[in-house]
Amino acid sequence: MIREKAIRYSQELLIADGHIDLPYRLFKENLLYEKNIDLDYETQGNFDIPKAEKGGLNCPFMAIYIPANKSEKEAFNFANSLIDLVKNVTNSNEKFDRALSPNDVINNFKNDKISLPMGMENGSALGNNIENLNYFFKRGIRYITLTHSKNNRICDSSYDKLKRRGGLSNFGKTLIKKMNDIGMMIDVSHVSDDSFFDIIKISKKPVIASHSSPRHFTPNFERNLNDEMIKLIAVNNGVILVNFGSSFVNKKSNKLFNKINQLVAKWREEKSSKISDEEEDNYRNLLINKYDPFADIEDVLDTIDYIIDLIGEEYVGLGSDFDGLGNSLPNQLKDTSTYVNLIEGLLRRKHSKKTIEKICYKNFFRVWEANLQNHQT
Repeated sequence: MIREKAIRYSQELLIADGHIDLPYRLFKENLLYEKNIDLDYETQGNFDIPKAEKGGLNCPFMAIYIPANKSEKEAFNFANSLIDLVKNVTNSNEKFDRALSPNDVINNFKNDKISLPMGMENGSALGNNIENLNYFFKRGIRYITLTHSKNNRICDSSYDKLKRRGGLSNFGKTLIKKMNDIGMMIDVSHVSDDSFFDIIKISKKPVIASHSSPRHFTPNFERNLNDEMIKLIAVNNGVILVNFGSSFVNKKSNKLFNKINQLVAKWREEKSSKISDEEEDNYRNLLINKYDPFADIEDVLDTIDYIIDLIGEEYVGLGSDFDGLGNSLPNQLKDTSTYVNLIEGLLRRKHSKKTIEKICYKNFFRVWEANLQNHQT
């Protein structure tokens, strides 16, 4: 009975996911300049039309991911190429449509369409030109993850050991105000703790964490949010979109994946000849099979419940990081067909349909709509 209800809810309710790395996955599959990109069949990735339809996903935010090793000029050009790629994907599949606002998504949902809004992961593509913010907004970008794995012109990264700026730069502080003005959501995922606190002090609009989870479950993992940060996001009226990754939701998994990453790095170092990405992936999967580091769907449900218990049900949503996590997704949450498993888990934990609807999209859309109000271009 609960399973049947979960399946029904997955199809009745709108489901939005704040972070899916399809564009970069297609880039790696050498489809960057393809004009016809058919996703109307089962692919090897976490996201395609059959999987999305089975899981009930209606609004996957396409992550325009910019690797940290690209120069600002390269980042600008690469961002544009991935935006063009999303346009080609949208034009190639009748099931998809573009969306620039929550209202667009709702209208597409009524017409049985999957919306493909976009967020930029790494603000390095802006360079030192604040006008690029307007440019990318006009191209369809609706949030910016300010940095990624390295410090940049805007702020420090949670992953970078050298916190050069001690938070936001002067350019970053100006950028936050401009993002508020034009209706661009500010994404605090990936930023350092000091950067986060600077953002919260300056932003007059609600922020998002597009793919982060509570640090409570992964002590000393700065990429996640500690309790103080979670509470401040609630005060800001923002939303935390939980990352499904095993290393984001489970302490043991976090340690095991760190160990695997260290072993892979050591193995690469020991090899005198150049190692291909495929060879590295094969070795990593060998270690994954050996250590079985996967979290479980219950761990993801625990993160959702933890946030609800801490600050209430109005501030949590979904930010899976599908297609960006490789072989590190938890059991029973391996692709976009499995949102129904998450809904089933929420039902088994006695959450109401009203609460599930908030988690699936309403909390996220409230923040998106609040950012668009009174925006200037």
